[in-house]
Amino acid sequence: MDEKVFKSMGRIGAANIAMGIICITIGLSIGIVSIVCGGKLLSDKKHLLF
Repeated sequence: MDEKVFKSMGRIGAANIAMGIICITIGLSIGIVSIVCGGKLLSDKKHLLF
């Protein structure tokens, strides 16, 4: 019984670490894309005429 619990805890822990790494990667990529798009908008702002 105890061995089954330890195996289950190991799998759950590994899954949590993997999900954390995936969330960090996705968050960084979204942040970088947002910064790049914001910079492009700021650079294109001087070409607008109202």
